[in-house]
Amino acid sequence: MKNRRHYPGVLALAAVAVVASAGIGTTWSYFTTYTEAAGGYTIHLGDRTEITESFTEWTKHLTIANEPDSQPVYIRAKAFCGSDYKITHSGEGWTLNEADGYYYYNSAVPGGGKTSELSLKIENIPEDPEDMERFNVVVIYESTPVRYHEDGSAFTVEETDWDEIVDTGSTESTGGTEGGGEA
Repeated sequence: MKNRRHYPGVLALAAVAVVASAGIGTTWSYFTTYTEAAGGYTIHLGDRTEITESFTEWTKHLTIANEPDSQPVYIRAKAFCGSDYKITHSGEGWTLNEADGYYYYNSAVPGGGKTSELSLKIENIPEDPEDMERFNVVVIYESTPVRYHEDGSAFTVEETDWDEIVDTGSTESTGGTEGGGEA
């Protein structure tokens, strides 16, 4: 009698197993199927600028270029060196803002364009440069997109919001010898 009572439970369990295994093929194929895609689309995640520097006769010469696919940007640069040295600048289109120490390029730089050269002369160099300690001159620069008023006219560089920075670059060079060493 005991054996008869187990048959209905075993039969019910077998029936559940048969029903469950009927869908295993589609379930298994769902978890093992994959696909691949070819091709792609290039996206641009912002504008890029690039600085070019050279050093001659204790003067850093730099220009900043805006990549061809970039929107117009305003650019500013700042130079740092040891407290014993002073930096004076020259360059057409560049203005020093005494309040923040940045050199501002007065015009927007279009995509594919570049700034005129900014020359940063290092002053107070000892007569015998061999006597001086090594020092670094660090130049940082920033660019921000040109924004427009409702009437379509561009904001001026003075009106520009420098909190919205597109690209920040930094280069660092080491001081060297008079007349062509690296700085």
